[in-house]
Amino acid sequence: MKQLYDELSYSVSKTTTQKYSTSFSMGIMALNPTIRPAIYAIYGYVRLADEIVDSFHQYNKPQLLERFKEQTMQALEEGISLNPIIHSFQDTVLRYDIEQSLIAQFLHSMEMDLNPVQYTDELYQEYILGSAEVVGLMCLKVFVNGDQEQFDALKPYAMKLGSAFQKVNFLRDLNADYQDLGRSYFPHIEMKHFDNEVKRRIEAEIEAEFREALTGIRKLPASSRFGVYLAHRYYWSLFRKIKNTPAQKILSERVRIPNGQKLSLAMRSYLEMKIATL
Repeated sequence: MKQLYDELSYSVSKTTTQKYSTSFSMGIMALNPTIRPAIYAIYGYVRLADEIVDSFHQYNKPQLLERFKEQTMQALEEGISLNPIIHSFQDTVLRYDIEQSLIAQFLHSMEMDLNPVQYTDELYQEYILGSAEVVGLMCLKVFVNGDQEQFDALKPYAMKLGSAFQKVNFLRDLNADYQDLGRSYFPHIEMKHFDNEVKRRIEAEIEAEFREALTGIRKLPASSRFGVYLAHRYYWSLFRKIKNTPAQKILSERVRIPNGQKLSLAMRSYLEMKIATL
């Protein structure tokens, strides 16, 4: 029965999410059970693409990514894939009417990671659009159950939240990206000149995006509002910890939120929702 394979595929995406991200797993668990599988499918898919460009150094990464892209397009055309993660993703895309242009933009940003890029303002925005903002838009299509009118109204906020998350990741992973992968995403910044003043300018931009995104979270359907708010609160806490960490320390170690603190954060977020402070 194909239903058995569908269930297996979504299960693989869920396991992938849980393996790679405790924070997003917590956020997804706070969503309504009816939409969790689709968000696991989206996360599993983007995680797999990330792994190709970030981790598989001993293999032909351009070839692997091109094959991944071809398998995605074939799955969307045929409605099936023998790769369980791609299969659950294509099923989600078709079920919620996710635009294929969003997928193409995401894969384009993954291609940008294959070779060192000297980021200008334009390339920086292009990369963030594909690597983060469109992922937020894919999830939004699920949150609004494919409703285009709701999607259009909430689209700017979803993009701001995705952008804020990605820029926090850039700061958190600054050392690993630069030392291990030879990447520096922030335009016009030399790592040898990265100091507290430069860091503060980046943080001001991120903070404004976080605050704008919160307006959109308040307008989300009840089925997704708490889960997205929890992800926002987790990343906001991570961002605050980064803000309180000197630039030179950011360059030498990865800032983390311990799992115990994440659980405490989840409880506080739930209470905030219950007393309607969101």
